Amino acid sequence: MTFAVACGEEDEASGTSNNGNNANTGNENTEETAEGTNETNEETSEELSGTVSVDGSGTVYPLMARLAEEYMTTEQEGVSVEVGRAGTSAGMEKFINGETDLSNASRPVKEEELAGLEEAGIESKEFKVALDGLTIVIHPDNDWANEMTEEEIKEVFVTGNFKDDDVVLWSDVRPEWPEEEINFYGPNENHGTYEFFVDEIIEEQDLVEGINLQQEYSTLVELVSEDENAIGFFGFGYYTNNDDKLGAVHVDFGDGPVEPSLETIGEESAYAPFTRPVFTNLSVNAAQEKPEVKDFIKYVLTAADDFSGETGFAPLPEEELNSYLEEVEAIE
Repeated sequence: MTFAVACGEEDEASGTSNNGNNANTGNENTEETAEGTNETNEETSEELSGTVSVDGSGTVYPLMARLAEEYMTTEQEGVSVEVGRAGTSAGMEKFINGETDLSNASRPVKEEELAGLEEAGIESKEFKVALDGLTIVIHPDNDWANEMTEEEIKEVFVTGNFKDDDVVLWSDVRPEWPEEEINFYGPNENHGTYEFFVDEIIEEQDLVEGINLQQEYSTLVELVSEDENAIGFFGFGYYTNNDDKLGAVHVDFGDGPVEPSLETIGEESAYAPFTRPVFTNLSVNAAQEKPEVKDFIKYVLTAADDFSGETGFAPLPEEELNSYLEEVEAIE
């Protein structure tokens, strides 16, 4: 799915408004944040026009949509930034085909994707923009599985670990839990979150048979919120913007249960085993040919930390974003 961020659409799951005429998303500090960013970008105050095309990760979408909204409102009203959420892999296909200027991803670019870009004559740069915590979600009335060990989570999502037919009961995980069948949910293969979960969390083992995989995160939110025996996984932002109708499993990585939060998510923090960076990939060709593309990615790297928290991400160190900004400044 692709939305021109100025069209006034709203992603119900992320809670992110895409109304370019109204930058207020309930954050009282937005005006001050925008002013601070304006000061940083004073040297690029030339009025620009044109279109910046962004697609890719549904996980990164709320952050990038928020940045696009703010950019069009406070920085360059003549530029239209179109942000889609086709999924990391589907977005990279568009990027390789030269259909987009930026491609968001919730996992690093793959070697075969780099090869495809090289064959297409597209030079790209990969930038981290924030940190996400993979969140294991359950129904809010589930008061038995709100704490699980890392090993239990890995085991329950892998085929054949409990039953040959994968009809797994909660009591198969712990005998004191209900004798009710567990229903599994997650994003489909288009999403980097799926790839991160399969490749990194369950270490390339096969997912349990019958898992309900969906393209839209809003659909996943609704399915889990309506199923008392649900367990699923997606990025922290989609959980925290729907925590009135979802529960999150506190994960015990060996030192006691850890609740996913902006305070615990981090590469050296308590939730580190389920923490991952999220990215955007820039077409250097587009940045060279279209000044609005270069200007927008500079804004993203300048303002990402300002909007990460309100969209469900932990911020990156400022010096890391500044190093990426220097790379962009050097593009001619």
